[in-house]
Amino acid sequence: MSALAETIAKALTRARTETSDFDLNPETVLPAGRKLRPAGVLVGIETHGTVPQVVLTKRSSALKHHPGQIAFPGGKVDPTDNDATAAALREAWEEIALPRELPRILGHLPCHETVTGFQVTPVVAVIDQPFEARAEAGEVAEVFRAPLSHVLDIERYQIQSRRWRGTKRFYFAVPFGPYYIWGATARMLRGFAAIMDTR
Repeated sequence: MSALAETIAKALTRARTETSDFDLNPETVLPAGRKLRPAGVLVGIETHGTVPQVVLTKRSSALKHHPGQIAFPGGKVDPTDNDATAAALREAWEEIALPRELPRILGHLPCHETVTGFQVTPVVAVIDQPFEARAEAGEVAEVFRAPLSHVLDIERYQIQSRRWRGTKRFYFAVPFGPYYIWGATARMLRGFAAIMDTR
């Protein structure tokens, strides 16, 4: 295992606090006993190039949930999936043609609750061999990479807001070039940055 992979794996053992889309909106009252649908996303870190990069997607504008937003490959856990990790690997294959055997799983970030009622398990893995990414036209508009150093730099994260269902909602954002990374994806990355921060 590379030094970077070892550092990440060790940091993941320290991650304990679950996150949600409501973290910056503590006045939000969530219904007790709510049923969340399990999902898994792949935080895939490519290590075969000159600098480590995180694989991200821009979702199709035709999708019902989060159209056009930046996301990790992944989706809901299907009955045929053993767990959220299996779902993340299956979805990464379906969405961007990442072979299931290629990612080396290092661990998981804490679960994240979304405004759309999902409990998302972020599966962190290294991808140490190149693959030909192909966007699944029905779900993914684009596949791109962001430097790991960019998304692990806590100073780059901003707190922004917009109106949502009649109220002002605050959220994290970490823009990268033409890509506006915000919401659940930015919150999960912000949690990743926090456990990797050694200051």
